[in-house]
Formats: sequence, C-alpha cells, structure tokens
Amino acid sequence: MFLGVDYYPEHWDVKMMEEDLKRIKDMGSNMIRIGEFAWHLMEPEEGKYDFSFFDHVIEQAKKYELTVMFGTPTATFPAWLAKKDSSIFIRDEHGQKMAFGGRRQYCYNSPVYNEYSLKIVQKLVAHYQDEKSIVSWQIDNELGHEGSDMCYCSQCELDFQSFLEKKYQTIDELNARYGTIFWGQTYNSFTEIVIPTKTITVHNPSLLLDWARFRSYSLSEFAKRHLATVRELKGDHQTVTTNLPGGFFDKWFDHNDFSRDLDFVSYDNYPVWGGLKEPISPSHLSMTLDFVRGLKQENFWIVEELMGAQGHDVIGYLPRPKQAQAWAFHAFAHGCNNMLFFRWRGMTRGAEQYCLGIVDANNKETRKYKEVQQFFEEISSRKEIVDSPMKGQVAAIYDFDNVWSWRYQQQSSQFNFTNELLRLYRPFHHLNSSIDVIRYDVDFSDYKIVLVPVMKLIDKDLVRRLEEYVLNGGTVIMSYRAGVKNKDNNLELGEMTPGALTNLLGIEIEESESLHEGQRVQVRSNRGDGRVTSCTVWRDLVAPTTAEALYSYNDPFYKDYACVTVNKFGKGQAIYVGGALEDEALNALVEDIAASVHVETVETVEGVELVRRIVDGTDYYMLTNHNGVEETFQSIKLEPYGYKVLRVSEGGEWYEV
Repeated sequence: MFLGVDYYPEHWDVKMMEEDLKRIKDMGSNMIRIGEFAWHLMEPEEGKYDFSFFDHVIEQAKKYELTVMFGTPTATFPAWLAKKDSSIFIRDEHGQKMAFGGRRQYCYNSPVYNEYSLKIVQKLVAHYQDEKSIVSWQIDNELGHEGSDMCYCSQCELDFQSFLEKKYQTIDELNARYGTIFWGQTYNSFTEIVIPTKTITVHNPSLLLDWARFRSYSLSEFAKRHLATVRELKGDHQTVTTNLPGGFFDKWFDHNDFSRDLDFVSYDNYPVWGGLKEPISPSHLSMTLDFVRGLKQENFWIVEELMGAQGHDVIGYLPRPKQAQAWAFHAFAHGCNNMLFFRWRGMTRGAEQYCLGIVDANNKETRKYKEVQQFFEEISSRKEIVDSPMKGQVAAIYDFDNVWSWRYQQQSSQFNFTNELLRLYRPFHHLNSSIDVIRYDVDFSDYKIVLVPVMKLIDKDLVRRLEEYVLNGGTVIMSYRAGVKNKDNNLELGEMTPGALTNLLGIEIEESESLHEGQRVQVRSNRGDGRVTSCTVWRDLVAPTTAEALYSYNDPFYKDYACVTVNKFGKGQAIYVGGALEDEALNALVEDIAASVHVETVETVEGVELVRRIVDGTDYYMLTNHNGVEETFQSIKLEPYGYKVLRVSEGGEWYEV
C-alpha cells in the first residue's frame, strides 16, 4: 500500500528538504508525488534540459525509503514558450486568448503545444526510466479542469471540420441528419461549418452535440498521445496514470475514453473546496467515488486527498477535527487502495496560498499532521480489506452524449444532471446498498437493479439491452424524459414519447411540463396508504398502457395521469418516475423494490454509512460516521466523524475488528 503526500520541494529553500522528508517519513509515508508543475525548472530555456534538482530530490527521498510518483509537467508551460508561439493558447467563445499566468491554458489541438509538451515528457521519462524509486508516472494534471476542456481557436475549427467529414463522409449526410433546412443553414461543404461561438438565439442541437463529442475526442487524443509516449520510454517497473478532477458531468469530456488505458485510475478527492459553506453530501461524495471505481471496474488511487481548507481566493469550509480522516476512510471503503494527501505544506506565495495542507505556513506539526499520522497507522493494517475487489448489486448508468444534450438544452431552469443521478442513487445509498456508477456500454446483465436517470437521448442498442435485461428478470428504474431523442440529438417523427422505450415501460406520454423555481406539483399514492408528496423540475403526464400507476398527479387538470408507474415485462419489471419526485416517496418506493429483488440493505441513521467488503469469503464492513455528533450502530458507538471496521458473528452480533 502506498501512503504519502504531494510534495513540492522546488517551492522552498533546498536546505529545508532533508527535514521535510524526515517529517514526511515520520508521519508514516512511503511515497511522495512531485514535479507536475515544474517544466521551467526542467527546461529553463528551449532545448536546455536540466533534471539536476529532481535528481537531488530523488536521492534524498531514497535515504528515507520514500518511493516517488512523478508528474509530467505539461499542465503549466514555461513563459518562454508562451512568448515564442501564442497559437498554443486556448481562446474563449469571444475569441479572447487566455493569458499566461494560470494553468492548463493550452489547446489540445495545437500542433506546437503537442510537439513541445511531448518533447519534455520524452526527455523526462527517458532520464528516469531506470530509476527504481520512481514507481509511477502521472501525465499532466487534472485534464480538462477549470474550463480547460473548451477552446474556440482557429486550429480547433479546422480540426472540427475534419472530425465531421470523417464522421459523415458527405455534406449531404450531415445536412440531412442535422436538419439544416431549418433556418436555411444548409452547407455546401464542411469548410462552411463554424464552431459554435456566440450567435443570436442558439445553434443547431446536432451541431452542439457533435462539438461536445469533438471536445472530448480532442482531450482524449491528447491524453492518449502522452500515455503512449510514457509507455514507450518508462521502465518496466513503472506504471502510468493521471489524476482526474471532480465535477465529472460538468466537463466536456468522457472520462472513460482515456481512463480505460491507464494502469490504474487516480482521483483528486475534495469533499469541499473554495466557496462552499459546507461539504457535499455523503451520498454525493459516495457517488463520485463509485464513478471513479466504475471507469475500469477496479480499485483506484487517490493522489490528492484534502486535509486543510481550500480556496484560491474565497476559502471554503474548514474540515472539523477528524472529519478529513473520516473522508479518507470513506474513500478506502469505496475502492481507494492507495492514497496521497494534498499537500505537505501550504504555499506562502503564488495563487494557492489559501489551499492549505498538512503543515501550514507556520511549519508546525499541529492537529492535521497528527491526524494524517494516525490515519496512516490505522489504514496500513487494513491492506487485505481495501485491496479486495468491489462489485455492486445496483448499477447507475450514464451516457455523456445524453449529459451534453441536457447541458445544451436544459429544458427546466432547475435541471442539473448530477442532481438527477443522485435522486435515483440516494435512496439506495440510504439503505447502504452497494452501487456501481458505470457508462451505458458496460455489461449490466448481472446487476439486480439498473438505474437509468433522465436518459432523454438513447440509441436502439441500449433499448435492446435493457429489454433483454428485464425480460430475464432484471429491474430497471428510469426517470423522466426517457427516450425523447435519438443519438443525433433530434426528436423522432411519428413516435410517442418515450419512443423506443414504450414497450419496456408500458406507457405513453402525450404532454410534459417544465417546472421552474418555486414550482411544485402534488402527487398522490395509489397504494391506499394516503401518501401525498410532490415533484419539482419536471413532470411527464404519463398514460399507462400495460403499466400500473403507483403515483398520480393530485390536481384537477391532470388527476388521470400517472407520475410513477411499474410495468411487468417478461420476468422483470420496469419502473418509470415521471418527475423529480421528493426523497421520502422515492425512499419508500426503493425500499419495496430492494426487498422484492433481494438487494442487500442495512439500516443506519442518516449520515452513518456502511460498506461491505469481502476478503477470501469473509465479510467485513467499513462504517463511517459523516455526522459531527456521536452516533450508534448496533450498540457500537461512533465518535463524531468516527469510523470502524466491523464483522458479524455467527450469532448475528456486530463487533469491531
């Protein structure tokens, strides 16, 4: 197990290095992560390479038996390159060139940047290919983060036109599928197609979706070029990865397209960041980790784990004593098996002075140092548990084409894809059921339940797979706007919504309503329990054909329309939730469904989470208290932000191990 810190020795007087490394080692570390922002230090002038500083760092690290993850430095290019050729810079939708001084201002499609960035990677990796203490390479840093996945430069326009020509072959095919006859937008050649910068009203939805696909393709191809370069030159003992930032569904790239080529997926885990007055919810945090694990369906690394408060300008919530420990333990519960904390010491100069670390500018070993030290000691004894593979009983599936379609045509001012995925995820998380978050093309045939949130854009092959899954006894839960569009981001003529999903869901939808801020419609249960709830964001007016109405609308105009239905289909069932239903009703619905298909559940109080892990046939349970108060589970007391590993005796008694 690798445990350690992100260390930037170039930020400090070289005389501090030996003391730093000793303290890092004394904290329980066996790894440091270095180098990813140090291009100028390695190549201070074009073609003049100097790795002597990091030669010294590595020799010092070896004295303390610290291994190294080395980041290639291409996320921040040197000033001499910025001055040499401005074509490397991103341009925004107004044509404004990004200024030198931030990070990731480069265009993935710039031939110049590709040439220079690959050259420094080649020189760096070749220099250290035989260095035994370097066990892993990290390419770049947080690809696509902070808006760096979008560029509107002239090179991107040319490459986009080529991308479209390769896809459609003829301009007539593109015109037909885009429907460019509308508003007289018909093209005579691919060279007439513009990138979607600012226009009056909006661009063609098919063009916009292809632009998102092109952005993803551009980033993925850049990443793959760098991965291939490292693989060609690295030592056999060295692996290669890259660190993913959060906010997956707010990005313009599909993480799967290059993550599946990594030796292992790495993630930067920030439950809170600058500007947030409180951390994201436990269910949201769990979902992000399940997403990361789902990219390769394997355990993963965290190479930046938050310890101190964060913020470039506005500072976020201060993690309470032991809360960051709980987040770290929770990450191991969800599939992390190696972890590096961010960062060893907070910087006293530059843009991240308020991104605090384990040691602050005072350079003292305070509470945070002691917490990391304690956590490393505790988790290092759990290697067999955290290395154990994970497989959920419930799958939540997504398609980035669908996500991007929603981003371009939001339909409701209150819509957010992540919130709607969480709306279906959260009730199962509440029951402590095991969940995998996976792309739609992953085989889901052996899951007990498949969640399909707001899949308005869908292809016929996925419909076929869903039908086959339910026919064979599976349970599907889909939410509103399902099946509205095809993969060209267009409606289908002559089809009643939900289109190709009509037989599976056993419903038809003639009309729908977008709900905006402050709008809420009442929904009543048809189960005879008198339950009245509500939905927000959206409502489909659902007419069951073969389905049974579980909830209907409770207003005089639409009282005959259903909101939630269940359709028996072969040996299985398909549930449709036609609006953004409130949690209480969804929790009750999911409890019944989980029981009916024998999904494992364990009851805990809100904010206490239990994750099952299996080692050689033996069940272990990783228990995390996300609450700032003492809680109890099965007579076992948990301090505020406490965590434990449990087992169950043959007599059914829970005990700590």
